[in-house]
Amino acid sequence: MAMRSTGGAKAGEGWIVTLEAAGFAIVPPIFDRSELDGVLAAVRVHGGRAGARHLLSVPAVRDLANDSRLRGLAAEVVGESAPFRATLFDKSPRANWLVAWHQDTMLPLRRRFASPGWGPWSVKAGVLHARAPASALAGVVALRVHLDASTATNGPLRVLPGTHVRGVLDEEAIADLARRIPAVECLAPCGGVVAIRPLVVHASSKSTSAMPRRVLHIEYARTLLLGADVELAVV
Repeated sequence: MAMRSTGGAKAGEGWIVTLEAAGFAIVPPIFDRSELDGVLAAVRVHGGRAGARHLLSVPAVRDLANDSRLRGLAAEVVGESAPFRATLFDKSPRANWLVAWHQDTMLPLRRRFASPGWGPWSVKAGVLHARAPASALAGVVALRVHLDASTATNGPLRVLPGTHVRGVLDEEAIADLARRIPAVECLAPCGGVVAIRPLVVHASSKSTSAMPRRVLHIEYARTLLLGADVELAVV
């Protein structure tokens, strides 16, 4: 059974140390339910059965991503930063799924280029993506804003602590780590934030609850210009 983490890392009280050591940290609620109602209403229009990609074009999501509380958290990790991608994960009895152990290695890009360590390339929802090298992913942090409470029964995020420092891994290496490292469930109340590094190995199980688990996953980068020809797309 996975171990559970329900918040020990707090903003202003060493959460950043936990993030850098473990690859994830749980920040107590920084948003009230009333602040998130408008975001929920906006993403319902754009979301499908299991969520939606490329939501920074939605004003309510863009405003949340640029809220000083989130920007402040991101700045503690990657320095002066900007949101570049927002994704809604909407897990519920009508859209219930599991996610196998993996790392987040694909970045949205403005144009194709030739550079060692990048690729393979793909197009998702009309946006060019490439697998990025660890050096580029080191300048990225994801802040997962919980629009509902994430509990032990509604398919929470699970992580393998410390795996973010091992670079970009292949499937065999990830499977080996999943066998050897005890998983931690990231439980958070509504309005709470889970910060994760892209390369920390993570997964989620199917929900066994009627309670929804809606999470807005917002990614921030140190800079949109990662190199002379390398520019992140804002989606």
